[in-house]
Amino acid sequence: MMDRNLALEFVRITEAASLACSQLTGRGDAHGADQAAVDAMRKAFEDIAIDGTIVIGEGERDEAPMLYIGEKVGRASSDCPPVDIALDPLEGTNICAHGGVGALSVIAVADKGNFLHAPDTYMDKIAVGPGAQGVVSFDQTPEENIRAVAEALNKSVTDVTIVILERERNQVLIDKVRELGSRILLIGDGDVSAGVATSWKETGIDMLLGIGAAPEGVITAAALKCLGGDFLGKIKWQNEQEKERATKMGITNLDKVYTRDELAKGDVMFCATGVTDGPLLKGVRYLSGGRILTQSVVMRSKTGTIRFIESEHNMRLKPTYFSGGLRP
Repeated sequence: MMDRNLALEFVRITEAASLACSQLTGRGDAHGADQAAVDAMRKAFEDIAIDGTIVIGEGERDEAPMLYIGEKVGRASSDCPPVDIALDPLEGTNICAHGGVGALSVIAVADKGNFLHAPDTYMDKIAVGPGAQGVVSFDQTPEENIRAVAEALNKSVTDVTIVILERERNQVLIDKVRELGSRILLIGDGDVSAGVATSWKETGIDMLLGIGAAPEGVITAAALKCLGGDFLGKIKWQNEQEKERATKMGITNLDKVYTRDELAKGDVMFCATGVTDGPLLKGVRYLSGGRILTQSVVMRSKTGTIRFIESEHNMRLKPTYFSGGLRP
């Protein structure tokens, strides 16, 4: 079983990734920002006493030189807990590159074998907060799901706020929601933070709908399990090659609708650190004298505990995670 103290160890890793990529905020270099976060996160894993396996990462080994699916991380020893890790060193690479809203560094952790090994393809997603748990289904139309959420939350349909990734593949859905009259927030990237926001009262976001990336669906499910929200996902295959890869990863039912607890089984931990200001967390803030502020959240499904961590880093005293010669 995972030690609860691991949660605070993992937040140091998301802090390292956020600090590293924050140097590239607004510089238009999405690849450079993502690489900086990957490099820093991988280095930070070296200090954690775990027997970790990445099951959701930067891609498969031939596509990602570091933090790839199947990579072992941590300082493993005979008494270290074997854990599965789902991560996104920079969730919202384009958001960071353009200085937008809501970029994060995120990690979810579960006991070995408890995360779905999701292939790097698309997933149709429905995410809602605790107040609408159990009322949505892929057996219902989007309009029926929205009406069900409105009733559960004691709102009119026109007051329900839905986040949708602004992609061509979601245009039919967007048109349906507009015709129904519900409020839409279109985002260009970062549907993990948008999915989590459904369970964050202050955001005013009631639902996430539409097709996004499957690996991020697993991370979102883990976070919502900690918050009491609900999540459903159905993988949208693009070709036969994707189905073959998924079969090799252990997926046998290619048409299955996954519940939150099937994507993230057992007890899970979730931690995130803000890169840019967003609905969940404040972004990295640079002060004078080489001091930098970060805000993070750490959550555990077992206890339902949510901790916010405000950290002040003195970069003149601590080892630097910055890459590319951006800092001395």
